[in-house]
Amino acid sequence: MATYEYLCSRCGSFDVKLAIGTAPNAYGCPVCAGAARRVYSSPGLTLTSHEVAALHLQEEQAREAPAVVSQLPSRRRVHPHPALSRLPRP
Repeated sequence: MATYEYLCSRCGSFDVKLAIGTAPNAYGCPVCAGAARRVYSSPGLTLTSHEVAALHLQEEQAREAPAVVSQLPSRRRVHPHPALSRLPRP
């Protein structure tokens, strides 16, 4: 189901939910039963946050021009979880 917007010259705009691709160019107004013409508007899109947009931009830039690595990263010692020392040993 899709939401289509119609504009009645007397009553104003209203929305109608119809199956995709079945919306006629004119539809009866639910208030006055007059003919209302279909209005084409931009789809309702949600905007992403600045953080998510920045991550998408960074990912796209890395895809086109990946960063060049000049040296190996430093080796950090990984500390095991303290609970691992209490596990039984074979």
